[in-house]
Amino acid sequence: MIQAKEESLELLERARETVAELSVAEDREKKMQQDEQRLRRTLETETRQMTDAVQATIKKRRQEIVSSYDSEMGKVQDQLKKARTKREKARNQGMKERIAEETEELHSYNRELRERMRETFRKDHVPVLCRNRWYFSLYYPRWGREVLRMLLAVLLVFLALPWGVYMLLPEQKTVWLVLIYLADIVVLGGIYVAIGNRTKLKHLEALREGRQILDQIYANDKKIKVITATIRKDKNEAFYDLEKYDDEIARLEQESNEVADRKREALNTFETVTKNILQDEIESSYREKLQAAQAELDELKLQMKETAAELKERRLTIANDYAGHLGREFLEPFKLQELAGILRADRAGTITEAMEVYRKDHTQ
Repeated sequence: MIQAKEESLELLERARETVAELSVAEDREKKMQQDEQRLRRTLETETRQMTDAVQATIKKRRQEIVSSYDSEMGKVQDQLKKARTKREKARNQGMKERIAEETEELHSYNRELRERMRETFRKDHVPVLCRNRWYFSLYYPRWGREVLRMLLAVLLVFLALPWGVYMLLPEQKTVWLVLIYLADIVVLGGIYVAIGNRTKLKHLEALREGRQILDQIYANDKKIKVITATIRKDKNEAFYDLEKYDDEIARLEQESNEVADRKREALNTFETVTKNILQDEIESSYREKLQAAQAELDELKLQMKETAAELKERRLTIANDYAGHLGREFLEPFKLQELAGILRADRAGTITEAMEVYRKDHTQ
């Protein structure tokens, strides 16, 4: 009986030690799993930081190259814009001088005609009001612009003026409008007729000659416009001495193309060579830390593998050696220790009896 009791105590002790060792191994496995997660996060963080550093550095260096060449390109483009502006000004100035030169004879002729008209009117004592184009537009209209002037004068004097006066009256009545129109026609129309009779009858020959002179001036003005339009449409720029501007523009365009070519070459070199060098340099600065973390993770994985094998072995041992006798209910260190205590206190002679005593104690 004593031998059976001692064997039961030894069984319980071995079971307790095995279960305790299993618990320690399980705790160690949980700690390893936590360490594994920490190391993986560290690796992910460091790798992401390395990738971000590579991308940021490459982007910055590329932008610096682009910015440098764009700055140079901008300077050349500004110079090119100024050169083209100077050329355009020189062309416009040359065109003005050419127009002035080719129309000088007509302008001189017009000046002579105006002087002749003034002299004719002065000799015949023609009133000053007859010495302008508005007079001839109202009394001797011939050209389109003179007809338009006359129509404008009629609209202003015989339509707008009476209506404006009518609208200023405190009380608008149709009879007042009729009277205003009649007064306007009589007064202003009378003045128009009186001026015409007084000037035409007394200075008829001088006015006719003035009309002919004005016609010649209008004809000359029309020729001047035709010459001006022809010169402005002429694509031949050989008259304006623009070679020095063209040479400068060609030089700047070539310089602009050279800068653009150098920019493309620099970017191509950066993409094919420099970028890889930068990436290697940055990755090398992270490599030692990443390798250390990876080595630690690999070592931890090996330990976890060994621990997993140990746990498997201990669980199989418990299942084979103790689970059948003790059941899963008592496969805990404290319960096994309490069963051993019941046996030592002679409260039970076997493990099965000790389990019954344990259940009764804990039920009570």
